[in-house]
Amino acid sequence: MKKNRAFLKWAGGKYQLVDDVRHHLPAGECLIEPFVGAGSVFLNTEYRSYILADINNDLIELYNIVKLRTNDFVRDARVLFSGEYNNAERFYLIRQEFNTSKDAYRRTLLFLYLNRHCYNGLCRYNLKGEFNVPFGRYKKPYFPEAELYWFAEKAQHATFICEHYQQTLLKATCGAVVYCDPPYAPLSTTANFTSYHSNNFTMEDQQNLARLAHQLFSQNQIPVLISNHDTELTRAWYYQAILHQVKARRTISSNILGRHKVNELLALYS
Repeated sequence: MKKNRAFLKWAGGKYQLVDDVRHHLPAGECLIEPFVGAGSVFLNTEYRSYILADINNDLIELYNIVKLRTNDFVRDARVLFSGEYNNAERFYLIRQEFNTSKDAYRRTLLFLYLNRHCYNGLCRYNLKGEFNVPFGRYKKPYFPEAELYWFAEKAQHATFICEHYQQTLLKATCGAVVYCDPPYAPLSTTANFTSYHSNNFTMEDQQNLARLAHQLFSQNQIPVLISNHDTELTRAWYYQAILHQVKARRTISSNILGRHKVNELLALYS
């Protein structure tokens, strides 16, 4: 089966793991994702409907605009991918405009531009909630037109919501399947990437997510699949789940030689 790429670059995106995730996801009517990120699992599964949530409001606004105003968005976003916008001076002006703009539609255009032109496609905010990733210095950033149209087509069967993961999990009803891709637990004390939004995803959140997953299945028979790094800690959190180990290539390192394969866990409550 052909794999479909997301239109955003995303640290921790699941494109490389899609086949493994799809293999372990149970059948159901509706797939619920409390941490949708770039949406690779959504784009490569065939459920009747989707509830896709994230704590990042910029991301959810973008997805709703792409869903509802696809042609306008593609036309207007394409302009920002011409050569005159691919330099540090324009990048920092656009980043500043993004951080001060109150125009929802304009912000979505700028968000896609920043995602494709910033360093490593990272999405990071400072304590004031300002996007602060530096210029990426790419020769010719890719404009993901085909990926945008595929996303928009799939999005007609999806509801996008900005909310806390616990609220999303409480929406699960009979016939739903839940896939959770939380910010990963660090492999070491120097590799903590859980501050991907202005809200930290703490150890307590990790444990709470595991408790909620167990509760959803044991009390409501709603299956839940969670992905995370394979560590002693994650194995302890997910002790009530069926654990599957998979290999994944790390893509967060700026040094391509550092993008080695690591073990990840798929924890299935089913």
